[in-house]
Amino acid sequence: MRPYPINTVSIVIPVYNEEQSLPELLRRTEAACAQLSQKYEIVLVDDGSRDTSADILQDAAERPGSPVVAVILNRNYGQHAAIMAGFEQCIGDLVITLDADLQNPPEEIPRLVEQAALGYDVVGTVRNNRQDSALRRWPSKLINLAVQRSTGVAMSDYGCMLRAYRRSVVDAMLACRERSTFIPILANSFARHTTEVLVQHAEREYGDSKYSPMRLISLMFDLVTCMTTTPLRLLSVVGMGMATLGVLFALALIVLRLIYGAAWSGHGTFVLFAVLFVFTGGQFIGMGLLGEYLGRMYSDVRARPRFFIEKVLRSNDPVGTDSEPHPETSISISSSKAAS
Repeated sequence: MRPYPINTVSIVIPVYNEEQSLPELLRRTEAACAQLSQKYEIVLVDDGSRDTSADILQDAAERPGSPVVAVILNRNYGQHAAIMAGFEQCIGDLVITLDADLQNPPEEIPRLVEQAALGYDVVGTVRNNRQDSALRRWPSKLINLAVQRSTGVAMSDYGCMLRAYRRSVVDAMLACRERSTFIPILANSFARHTTEVLVQHAEREYGDSKYSPMRLISLMFDLVTCMTTTPLRLLSVVGMGMATLGVLFALALIVLRLIYGAAWSGHGTFVLFAVLFVFTGGQFIGMGLLGEYLGRMYSDVRARPRFFIEKVLRSNDPVGTDSEPHPETSISISSSKAAS
């Protein structure tokens, strides 16, 4: 593993209805980036917010010499699609993702840059003393374990979005065409050297979590189906096991009926119902998993854009220690475009 030269760092932050936390987020992120020896830019992607978040981002990008790049999506596409939109617009040799809710402190950014400079393709983070409820922590642990077993990459916290990616890994992710993607897992499929660092985790101070129970369920299915076809193979194994147990159970019932008579088995009525429920449940599980895969294949075949960028506002150059901001720095605004 060789050291990785980093000239420019891009911070990509998806934003959805975070008007309360944005001023503090911008202040702390810019302060953390000012400690870097590299040039930097802060790419904030408004994911169809219904509050004033988009206006705050545009105002921040229009400040003279601002390091902020405001990417405005026309509607809500989800956290990972918004991050992919930010990847498409950023220019850094190293790209760091960060949530906008300030639960993961921006002050950790210099540490991730230091680790990436050692030569790591992906630098993940582990939330120390996680402040979420038990209903969020325990399912997260189970999902992390399942991801580790399926991918073979030993990372212990796939749910923390404070992560650093080498430019080549970001470009490889952008080349992927699937619509439903989970960025940490996708990145690890292209990474040769990965590591993790402990980071602090704070309670959410502003607003509520944007992940409703239904969104968490959707995320769980994305995790299961985007990384492997193992569930389909497990379904076959489970089906074979159920069929074998069914045959053995039927043989046992026949023997016991011959020994004790029909009255002992209730003439088989309840046993048949039990067997029927077991097999029906297995069929529904199988149909649900097949439906998830077929639904994703249908979305990919349609080839609709993952997101649609309404406009992008950026300064001409990244900000850094060797590039002082100038009052006359101009702002460029790109036209709308769709990204597939």
